[in-house]
Amino acid sequence: MKDYIEERAVEIANYIIETKATVRQTAKKFGISKSTVHKDVTERLAQLNPALAGQARAVLDVNKQERHIRGGLATRKKYLEKEGRPEN
Repeated sequence: MKDYIEERAVEIANYIIETKATVRQTAKKFGISKSTVHKDVTERLAQLNPALAGQARAVLDVNKQERHIRGGLATRKKYLEKEGRPEN
């Protein structure tokens, strides 16, 4: 594995852990695809630093469990704005 990929995997994991970022947010921040973020954290980092990979994976698992809630809130906000009512 090339050095820059290893460094990126560690940077991504640290960013996810510090900010509790989602895969999409992380991909946007680093200018890479969601699948690259996922592969860096689950496969590449697991070989380099299993402890760090576990911490990042725990944050991503929580985000995955909560995504349906965030989606519902975004939809609610969209329709309230469409009606011209402020969000409660």
